[in-house]
Amino acid sequence: MYRAGDEFDQQRWLDDLDSVAGELELDAEAKTTAKDLFLSATPGEERSKPAVVAASVYAGALIAGDQRSQTAVAEAADVSRLAIQQRWKELLEEAGFDAPTW
Repeated sequence: MYRAGDEFDQQRWLDDLDSVAGELELDAEAKTTAKDLFLSATPGEERSKPAVVAASVYAGALIAGDQRSQTAVAEAADVSRLAIQQRWKELLEEAGFDAPTW
C-alpha cells in the first residue's frame, strides 16, 4: 500500500502513466490499477521509474482484462520491452497477485 502523499510526490510519473495509458486507449479500470501498482512499488531511483511506469501499465491492463502487448506498452512508454519483461511479474506478486505461468 502507499501513503496519500505518495500521489503528490509522484505526480510527474503519474502524468507519464496517464499519457501512456491514453496512447494505448486503456479503460479506466486498467489505468486505476496501473496507478495503484506504480504507487505501491515506486522505486527510489529516478532512472528506474520509467520502467516501473511501463511495467505497471502492462500489469494493470492485464489484471483489468484490457491487455496490451509488452511491445506496444514499451513503445508508448519509450522504454525497452526487456524493462517491462523484467519487472511486471514482481509488481503483481508484490501486490498480492499470482503471476500467470504462461
